[in-house]
Order: sequence, then C-alpha cells, then structure tokens
Amino acid sequence: MSKSFDKIPSSARVSPSPLEISFPEDQIADLKTLVKLSKTAPPTYEGAQPDRRLGITTAWLTSMKEKWATDFDWRKCEARLNSFPQFTTTVENIKVHFTGLFSEKENAVPILLLHGWPGSILEFLPLLQLFKDEFTPETLPYHFIVPSLPGYFLSSGPPVDKDFTTQDIARVVDQLMKDLGFERGYVTQGGDIGSRVSRILGVDHDSCKAVHLNFNLMQRPDGFSDDVLTASEKSGLARGSAFMSHGRAYAFEHGTRPSTIGHILSTNPVALLSWCGEKFLDWVDEPLPDETILEFVSLYWLTETFPRSIYTYREYYQGQRYDMTSRWYINKPFGFSYFPMELLPVPKSWVDTTGNLVFWKQHEKGGHFAALERPGQMKADISEFVNQVWPTTN
Repeated sequence: MSKSFDKIPSSARVSPSPLEISFPEDQIADLKTLVKLSKTAPPTYEGAQPDRRLGITTAWLTSMKEKWATDFDWRKCEARLNSFPQFTTTVENIKVHFTGLFSEKENAVPILLLHGWPGSILEFLPLLQLFKDEFTPETLPYHFIVPSLPGYFLSSGPPVDKDFTTQDIARVVDQLMKDLGFERGYVTQGGDIGSRVSRILGVDHDSCKAVHLNFNLMQRPDGFSDDVLTASEKSGLARGSAFMSHGRAYAFEHGTRPSTIGHILSTNPVALLSWCGEKFLDWVDEPLPDETILEFVSLYWLTETFPRSIYTYREYYQGQRYDMTSRWYINKPFGFSYFPMELLPVPKSWVDTTGNLVFWKQHEKGGHFAALERPGQMKADISEFVNQVWPTTN
C-alpha cells in the first residue's frame, strides 16, 4: 500500500512540478567557510548575562558557531524535507513552493497550514509526520497543504517594483488552494504572520470555510477589565506586556528599516544566527535542540530568505492596523488553541470579540512555534476543530 501522499486531486486545475530539494555542495561548503571565518564580538557585560535579558550570550553564540561549522549536517535536514512530497507551481507570476500530504479519500478535508517569521515549513514537519505515521493515503481524512509564503524558502519573492501586502499573500495562497482543486472549500490554520493571513482568508475569501489560529495580535477590547480574569490569564497578559516593553525591538527594525537590516543579515551567517536564533531561544516554552535552530537558520541563509521575508512588518509600522472587532471579525467558524508561552497570550474573552469562536483549547505548555513544540496537541486540536465544523460548512 502506497505511503507517498503525493497524488494531486483529480479536480486540480494545475499540475504542480514535483521537487527534490538539493542544494549544490559548493553552496553548503561556502556556508561552512563563512561560518568559520566570521568573527564574534568580544566579551561584554551584556553578553555575559545568563538570563539573556540583554540579548544572546557570547557563550551561546560561540558554541553554536562551532557546532555549525564542524558538526551540523544540512543534508540530514534535506532528507527529512524530501521525505514529504514537495512541489512548485506558479500563481500570479510568483513561484510558490509547498509541501503537501494528499489523501486519496473522496471526502478528505483540505487544510492550509501557514507559517510566519522566523518560521518556515520546517515547523510543521513534526505535525505532518504524526499524520503520516497514523494514516495511509487511502485513510488520511485530510489534505494538508503547507506553502512557503512568498519570499520564504523556495517561493519567489514579492515584486520589487510595487508594494506587496499580507492581503496579497492571502490572495495568492487562496488561488493556490483553488488551483489544487479546493475551490469548494478548505480550512486554514496559522500562527504569527500566518494567523493574519488566515484571518484575511476567513473574512475576504469565500473558499475558506473555517479558521483555526494559535496567535491573535490584538489590543485590549473596550470596556474589558482585568478584574474578571483568571490568574493564568493575568500571567499571560504580563508576559505580553514584557514582550511589548523589551522584546519587540527587532520588529521596529523590520518595519521601519527593512532594507538596512536585510542587507546587514545577508552579509554574514553568524549575524543571521544571532538575529533569528534569539527568537528560537526566547519564544519557546522548553528549549529546542541546537540542531533544530541551525536547520531553520541554514534554510534562511541558503535561500536568502531573510531580506525577502520581512515585508509584512511594514504594514504595521506604517499605519496599517487590523481592527479585529469590525472589519476583520471572522463570521465563519473560528477555533483557537492557547499556549501559555506565546508572545502575546490573550484571554478567551478577548479572542471571542474577534470572531465566531466555536472552539477553544487551552494548553498547559507550549510557546510561539506551537506545531513545532507541541505537534501532538496541535494534531488533536486541528482534528477536533475540523471534525466539529466541517459538516456545517459544506
């Protein structure tokens, strides 16, 4: 019985090109050489603080630099990527790369999984692996489509001669789903930037029938007091307040001077490791393996993702806001998974003001990269939400 999961639905309008990911050996060798030759900063008081309150430590960066140069094997990451079906297709003159797990069940539910920054399709591989382990193509109850957003990994970047926004991303991925034969309906799931794209899909695109999120960037709704909140909800808001006070300097740079930081981090892989690696240290509940962090950063370096991927931050810092209680209120079935070590954990009562919240699951552990950190819980939540809402949306 086949376990390839690569059979595109017969209703598809396009024939995506299968892809085997393999970077040239000289490109990988160049990366290792650049890592070895890169300098690190001299010891400082700031770099010696073990709690990282003033940034990454000199000891961590020195250790990671050594592992990257001598022990890390990018080919292992490639092999894991290639263990899942990989494809490319073209939407609006943009080459879109995506990973797919396609079911051969006639009534399989299409599910779109959307990453953010500094994420990638890598964060969904543990989740997809759980479904691969449990099902065959003949029994898988869902289709999973995991695109690299425009500018990320092997998807081409947005146009260089005109602006390109989150609403443009939503239009492109919606067309991707239609091209793959899912015009009658699909469910979207997202965190980080993917949560904003998913919200736009749920509001503005008819083919999107339901929305599941694990991140909700929002302000306190009018008239809401902390007095009625639980201790855990107050703790979440305190974490969010700390992030807004001390953790979002990177976002100001992305939003106000994206070209400058893009050029800086394109010159040196250890600089890129410093900038992105910090987020994989601070935004998670429990520490990630060093190898996992190096996989994400290596992927960004080898594909020149960073300067092409931060354009969405300009919207927020140039005045574009997403008022979730009116224009961006999700009237379709809306589900949410709450993880306590998210960057901005907000109470259920707040999330409830932003959509037709029919599903809520609160977890005791987990952070910003939920599918990567807690794939089992995300698998259960997505399955429960989809099984609950899909019969009512079709």
